[in-house]
Amino acid sequence: MPLLNHPDYNSPSELKAFLDSNGMAMQKKFGQNFLVNEQARVKIIDALDINENSYVWEVGPGLGAMTCEILKRGAKLVVFEIDKGFASFLHKFFSDYEEKGKFKIIEGDVLKTWEKALETEGKPDRFFGNLPYNIAATLVASTIEKGIRFDKAVFTVQKEVALRMASAVGTQDYSSFSILCQWAYKVIPIMDLTGGNFWPRPNVDSRAVIFDLNPDFPCCKNPVLFMKMQRALFISRRKNVRNNLTTYLSDSKKAVRVLEKAGIDMNKRAESLSISSILKLSDILFEEDE
Repeated sequence: MPLLNHPDYNSPSELKAFLDSNGMAMQKKFGQNFLVNEQARVKIIDALDINENSYVWEVGPGLGAMTCEILKRGAKLVVFEIDKGFASFLHKFFSDYEEKGKFKIIEGDVLKTWEKALETEGKPDRFFGNLPYNIAATLVASTIEKGIRFDKAVFTVQKEVALRMASAVGTQDYSSFSILCQWAYKVIPIMDLTGGNFWPRPNVDSRAVIFDLNPDFPCCKNPVLFMKMQRALFISRRKNVRNNLTTYLSDSKKAVRVLEKAGIDMNKRAESLSISSILKLSDILFEEDE
């Protein structure tokens, strides 16, 4: 297959002209936005820390602006693309890499395809994506909940999501999702990106973040129990931990007993509990059930 010339990834007008000339359009339902700031793209890929021995998954490559940068650095790359039109052009843009076995496209919704890809393609050491706003938290949480962690991940997400990923105990953004992210990874911000860095321009700001593997993971006796229990503690943020744990256990006496053993004030709300205290509570609950 002959190579097709790439559009100018830094030019919104050229990207639009390319799509128009091929009878395509950006689809809002897929949360499609292209990062048109070349310096930002390079900085974000630098943070991914890849070389010719790296194996990377990329979510939402679009027309391949970031894909180009990853492949130039010699990595093996599997991309997940839901838009059939984009996927068809990715085949044309990167056919030489496909022929060398360095590039593969998995079409469809990544939320439905990543687990199968794990079986067929193997786990990558890098996970990457300018994640669509409507799936970012769900995708990140689903990999952690399935016990899959990557040596390093770099995501660009809505700034609101990034704040939740890294929020500290006791803050408004601290949530079950914060605990999952910080339990599995060290979350480090790279840069903020205003809407003007993207085309079409979104109405929200974005933030690129690094997820570095947390060496202390899983640091609990039963990770599945921990994940279910900590989610239950946040199920109703206005209720205290005693009430939420009672609902989860269907046993008020047991809830009081394990909270007392863990040294947790049962009148506190979940957002005031550190990850370590919730891990301790999980271990005590696991021991009770043995």
